[in-house]
Amino acid sequence: MRMDTSDESLALAAANGDRAAFAVLMERVYDRLFALAFRLTGSRAEAEDLTQDICAALPAKLRSFRGQAKVTTWLYRVTVNAAQDRRRRQMTHARAAEGWGDWETERRAADDEQAQALDTLQAMMRALPDDLRDTLALVLDDLTHAQVAEVLGVSEGTVSWRISEAKKRLRAMKEVTE
Repeated sequence: MRMDTSDESLALAAANGDRAAFAVLMERVYDRLFALAFRLTGSRAEAEDLTQDICAALPAKLRSFRGQAKVTTWLYRVTVNAAQDRRRRQMTHARAAEGWGDWETERRAADDEQAQALDTLQAMMRALPDDLRDTLALVLDDLTHAQVAEVLGVSEGTVSWRISEAKKRLRAMKEVTE
């Protein structure tokens, strides 16, 4: 491409699929687009992202360029529209995220409370005799009394008695700690 080719001619050629024309046009206008994006966003990182998004979408957008305005004016409009779209998306995300901080705080508090209760239960279970602790651990792991009896080599009646005894002792320990 010759250096004296107008931006408008380059844009029209790029709209028709001329990659070389697109490359020359981008060399000419990229810095101006970035500067405008920076002024619109106030952030270098945001401006880089916005300019990159515009450049990625530009080959398709150029098909709507008719050459009735200066290409730079048209590109500025594209940049302003893209910045406005980005701000709208950010506001939508911010509104959607509202309340999530409260929810997360409550979720963490519930998790902490559950973890503390589990720690307390484990500490109390360590205080149980081994046979009661083993039986209770297996039942808490969702095994049936029949399965626990088979694992431990005892009768189902013994499993039921051990669970009852473990519960009684855990209640007594809990009353002492309260």
